[in-house]
Amino acid sequence: MGRFTPKVRVAIVGPSSARDQRRILLQSLRSEQKTQDRSGYVPDFPGFEAVFGAEFVPAAAPTQLTLPESLSDGADPAEEVAQALRAALATLAAMRDQFDLAVFHLPDAWSHGTRTNEFDAHHLLKGLAAPLGIPTQVLNDRTFAVEQAAARAWRLGIAAYVKAGGVPWKLAPLDGVPAESAYVGLAYGFRGNPRNAEFVTCCSQVFDADGGGMQFVAYDARDIDDLDAVRRNPYLSRDDMRAVMAQSLELYQRRNGGRLPLRMVLHKTTAFTDGELEGALDALAAVPEVECINITPHVSWRGVWLRASKDPSQKSEPDGYPVRRGTMVPMSGTQGLLWIAGSVGGVSTRGNYFQGGKSIPAPVLFERQAGSGSLDLAAVEMLALSKMDWNNDALYDPAPVTIRYSQRLANTIAQVPDLPRAAYPYRMFM
Repeated sequence: MGRFTPKVRVAIVGPSSARDQRRILLQSLRSEQKTQDRSGYVPDFPGFEAVFGAEFVPAAAPTQLTLPESLSDGADPAEEVAQALRAALATLAAMRDQFDLAVFHLPDAWSHGTRTNEFDAHHLLKGLAAPLGIPTQVLNDRTFAVEQAAARAWRLGIAAYVKAGGVPWKLAPLDGVPAESAYVGLAYGFRGNPRNAEFVTCCSQVFDADGGGMQFVAYDARDIDDLDAVRRNPYLSRDDMRAVMAQSLELYQRRNGGRLPLRMVLHKTTAFTDGELEGALDALAAVPEVECINITPHVSWRGVWLRASKDPSQKSEPDGYPVRRGTMVPMSGTQGLLWIAGSVGGVSTRGNYFQGGKSIPAPVLFERQAGSGSLDLAAVEMLALSKMDWNNDALYDPAPVTIRYSQRLANTIAQVPDLPRAAYPYRMFM
């Protein structure tokens, strides 16, 4: 990122009463913060510029906008919040060249209008800002009260860097995986209330090994024979799947000089129908290697890691830590259990490290429905993709980012039905 701009300029939108709190919070990202939380794993935060090679500074004064302290009595609170966000974004859009990131502070005094059964101010803000090319960061009052300053600085710092256009890390080369590989996550939602929805919205999230191709496309299914069945279990027809995959492939080629990927891996949390498999293979016929993998994150399987027993009369005994992260148990020639969450060695100053520190981690169940690669290779890719969430300072996510991102995006665009159908960088929706 330093090759393009030496600074991340921050516009701030929020009530004037919390101006000092926001200033102190953002200044904390510019200085060293000693770790207090997860000290065995989280390092000290040395300051934004020391980490990312770019200054973190307030944008020009006109970009610092004020929101009302509270919502009006008697008015529709959700509509009032929506109008305030639209007005602020319209003002910022006219000054887009003066800032890199817009921070929105939505105070607790607005809480009765920021989230209802049918409205989410966070999703609306992202949906309104994305077509304007404005990356946003949402703060609430709880952010100011966090005591673990280093952990907070890492989270906000990484998010700010990514949203301003930076790439904090990328996939390392994987044995047996071509460098020209692409990963696609598919998730489904509905435009409006699912009971009355006319269109299934498919969100296709595209990644490449460089980490810079995190883009997505939203697609409204048109070829629906049985709408009631689709509402119960969303899926696409062969024609719709072909169209979605063609757009996903185009996103990859646009970023890679027109070249085709040598390997393309598709992930979704529901089983691929025959029509979806046929449509995907139609669109990706020119790609040498295509894998379609169904991943089920929540299963009833559990495991216990055994170690040699200290009792000579016993062969083994339960270990003090969970099953090791990366353990894969084949269930058949096409199915396997993979412990993405589990015990990890070598990352903590205190020995083994188990993220969260409690409960028994569950594996994910995955099934290869198309392709001929080994289950080991599919598992290695899922493990790598579990570390690609740029909006998180944790060691890993419990599911591949292909699944995490596509689900988040589907939820967002389902609540913003008038979002223009186009390709967007994911950073606009973080």
